[in-house]
Amino acid sequence: MNAGRYRVTVTTNDQPLIHGWWDDETVARRKLISWIGEHGSRPGARITLTDETTGETLTTWPDPQ
Repeated sequence: MNAGRYRVTVTTNDQPLIHGWWDDETVARRKLISWIGEHGSRPGARITLTDETTGETLTTWPDPQ
């Protein structure tokens, strides 16, 4: 089973909460935005989009400054 190239992960206080994989980056980015709205107010929330093919983290919320 192919899980998809793009993975969105929600963690709270460095513990995994939810994740999903999509083949299309645009769809994965929409899911990231959706999950920010659904889970972003949780204490210690971090949401990341990763390209599983390259291993690159494409974006992280909140932005690590």
